[in-house]
Amino acid sequence: MSYTFWSFVMTAESYALMDGALHVYRRENSRFWQCSTYLGSRNHRQTTKEMSLAAAKDFARDWYMEKCVEDRQRRRGGLPLLANPVQPHIPEPIPVADGRLRQKSKGPTFEDATKAFLDEFEVITQGERNEGYVESKSIHVRVHLLPFFGDTALEDINAGKVQDYRVHRQTSRLDAKTGKPKKPARATLHGEIVTLRQVLKTANRKGWISAIPDMSAPYKTSGKLEHRAWFSPEEYRLLYEATRERAKNPPKPRWREVCETFHDYVLFMGNTGLRPDESARIQLRDVKIVDDESTGERILEIEVRGKRGVGFCKSMPGAILPFERVRDRKELKPTDPIFGKTPRELMNTVLDELNMKFDRDGHVRTCYSLRHTYICLRLLEGADIYQVAKNCRTSVEMIEKYYGRHLKNNIDASAVNVRKARPKAVAASKKSMKPKA
Repeated sequence: MSYTFWSFVMTAESYALMDGALHVYRRENSRFWQCSTYLGSRNHRQTTKEMSLAAAKDFARDWYMEKCVEDRQRRRGGLPLLANPVQPHIPEPIPVADGRLRQKSKGPTFEDATKAFLDEFEVITQGERNEGYVESKSIHVRVHLLPFFGDTALEDINAGKVQDYRVHRQTSRLDAKTGKPKKPARATLHGEIVTLRQVLKTANRKGWISAIPDMSAPYKTSGKLEHRAWFSPEEYRLLYEATRERAKNPPKPRWREVCETFHDYVLFMGNTGLRPDESARIQLRDVKIVDDESTGERILEIEVRGKRGVGFCKSMPGAILPFERVRDRKELKPTDPIFGKTPRELMNTVLDELNMKFDRDGHVRTCYSLRHTYICLRLLEGADIYQVAKNCRTSVEMIEKYYGRHLKNNIDASAVNVRKARPKAVAASKKSMKPKA
């Protein structure tokens, strides 16, 4: 083997295969990998026409085996090795965007990765994640990701391709009335990007891609922190007074029980801080009326089952009366749900009548706003933020980020309105400089 050839290979990016008998390397300023071996007292070189290292290695192994067969035939008097001479490699020019059809990349496709992801995700997360969350991953893949990426090779999915997907989702649907693009909600697009990242992580674990592309959103500025929609003490009073009046005088007589239950629901949620899905799961056996030792008041102790698993909640005293009314009205058994399905439609109707569907910042108020109201009212009353977070099964960070930043009681005026004391000599000199009357 010539010294010149091996000195060139050592300067290029090179990998040894087949116990060192085969080498895969790539020259500087070249997109394609090449392979070489030493057989029959001479060097053999061949371009793989592959930009992926994994695909180039597969090509090199097949090429090496063919060369070994030719060399064996030559030694046995068969086809001479030089009957099919290896053409010298000519570096290919950098392609120009002339619109001609290019060779498609080889290797696993995005569709292969999604199949592998869905097969393992459902099994691994069984019992650990909510069934609806697991199903949402399948919907993201089937409805949005697969139609866009399709049979695209995984190695061709880069940061630019991910950005193309964002643009596609923002412009692909048109509003039937206005004809303008109908953009998905920020949380919707974020969920789809999370699913895309999980699919690519699956491909990376299987060795189909060497790294996950940058999936951060470009041109993104620092987002403004906005508080969650809630009811101020005055607004909350207007809400439960309106639900009380509706319970006394329902629009139709047959709606009386529904309106009475909704009034109790508003009071119960505003005094417990439960999430709507948690209140929908609560059964009679999960609630106990106890005398609290620390406050001496009668409260509810609730065993909560929701997005964070099983937790516990201690209510305000105001939650007892609505709970007892619902229990007695429905004659509940221990396994019966207290409220059941979240009354979204009735909540929207009452908010529209009161013109309180949106807060002053344009945020939509829903049944979830009753939980936000509970947290904000507790902080306004000076409750310990850690205890509030523990009672609501959330974190102090979440409360500080989304609830506590807009509450005026969190600002200590004595720490803000500080005046630096001036030296006596300076104060006396300024006093002497004042003109006398």
